Amino acid sequence: MTINLWSRDELILAFNLYLKLPFGKMHSRTPEIIRLANIIGRTPDSVAIRLTNFAHIDPYHQQRGVKGMSGGRKQVEPIWNEFINDKEKLIFESEKILAEKENITIETKFSEILYDTKDLKGENKIREVKTRVNQNFFRQVVIANYSGKCAITGIDISDLLVASHIIPWSKNEEERLNPENGICFSALYDKAFDKGYIAITEKYEVLISSALKKKGKEDYYSKYFSHLPGTKLLLPKKYHPRKDFLQYHFDSVFKG
Repeated sequence: MTINLWSRDELILAFNLYLKLPFGKMHSRTPEIIRLANIIGRTPDSVAIRLTNFAHIDPYHQQRGVKGMSGGRKQVEPIWNEFINDKEKLIFESEKILAEKENITIETKFSEILYDTKDLKGENKIREVKTRVNQNFFRQVVIANYSGKCAITGIDISDLLVASHIIPWSKNEEERLNPENGICFSALYDKAFDKGYIAITEKYEVLISSALKKKGKEDYYSKYFSHLPGTKLLLPKKYHPRKDFLQYHFDSVFKG
């Protein structure tokens, strides 16, 4: 009997999907798993098993006592380590491989977010395409991590949701694509968080800045902000915001 070993490309695509799926959806009936299985010529069961192999080595699940399936550890661990060592490189590679498997160029697949890069040339274009594709990936992962809901309001309309960086994209290259560096907010609270008008404590409660409190007499303050102090975030089942990242935001972004 011939064993059909998984290629590196197939493992990278499985890892790509692992990060995009909530833990509870890692079963063979999930549409995204069925789709990937069709793309790489595997069964949905085999793809689902690979995802649980990644869960087995995911430090987040290890801390929770979730073991996943350990049988394929030797195959998936090198991919996980590549991600830890260079998140941006592996994520972009995974999106390129996926586009190739779908018989489409990455520029065409992501034309909506790359529409204004047509005139760029050489290294500038490569760098901009990589950045935007990776930012799009980060958005997918963070929104999936929060089950498609704003962590403050519970709004579940995808078009109104933003994957907010806790440590800004420009401030920490190593953690740009870390799911623990993202919170899913609706657009208003994303901007308020990004500009330091609100912060999140290490107990995952909302703080209002003194700069925002100065607007306490305004109607919009009573409608959208007055109820927020002490409100607990709707936390994801998978990657919680890292507390040292929240502390950085409090120290460096929050308006006190």
